[in-house]
Amino acid sequence: MTAFHVMAGAHSELARPAIARIGVAEVLDALRLGWEDFRAKPSHYVFLGLIYPIAGVVLAAWSSGANMLPLLYPLAAGFALLGPVAAIGLYEISRRREAGMNASWRHAFDVRRSPALASIIGLGLALLAVFVTWLLVAQFLYVQLLGEAPPASLSAFLSEILGTEAGWSLIIIGNAVGFVFAAVVLSSVVISFPLLLDRDIGAVAAIQTSMRATLANPVPVALWGLIVAAGLVAGCLTVFVGLAVIMPILGHATWHLYRKLVVDPQAG
Repeated sequence: MTAFHVMAGAHSELARPAIARIGVAEVLDALRLGWEDFRAKPSHYVFLGLIYPIAGVVLAAWSSGANMLPLLYPLAAGFALLGPVAAIGLYEISRRREAGMNASWRHAFDVRRSPALASIIGLGLALLAVFVTWLLVAQFLYVQLLGEAPPASLSAFLSEILGTEAGWSLIIIGNAVGFVFAAVVLSSVVISFPLLLDRDIGAVAAIQTSMRATLANPVPVALWGLIVAAGLVAGCLTVFVGLAVIMPILGHATWHLYRKLVVDPQAG
């Protein structure tokens, strides 16, 4: 039976996994390995990846009404905050392939048997709370700068955003605030979920390890964040269809990035 290990792991010990220092080459190699995982059985992985474009289309449709237009961009941008949760099944597939085990799309659901499942769920709920907070902050900024009245149409909304001083203030301030949200989430969970899947060390210990890895490797982690952001933009520009390929590759690559950032205690 799983247990929610908050501070310590299954053995009631506060874990501090050793962190490796990597460079840009290792980040690109993780991306290459992610592509190889995806290419091994693309039909399986595209099936899993359809979760992303479907979710994106649903979000766009839900916000397509004029009164929801102000939240369309925050929803699309904030989608990255939930990406690490949705990619857990992909981490499991990459883990199995790395270990030489059979890996099909069905094994993505083996996460439900993980000893750290409760901690993974808890961390996922924390990310959901951050996502909701981001939407509330975005809505607050819109109301403060452009008022409470909803836009009359899409063209009126774009005209107000791009053609007024208040609109440009919203773009600048909103993106600055969004960057802070993204930076905090990136540093906190860049490897937290793969780590929990690999070792039941507790949710807080996983977050601490992710932050220590970020502090030890600021440039590589920042580069990874830019790669993820660029992938999301590319996927959104294809009406979310591109996410069916981009997000699985990034999900698999995240597992390999974790393996490069956290020293394997059994190695050497």
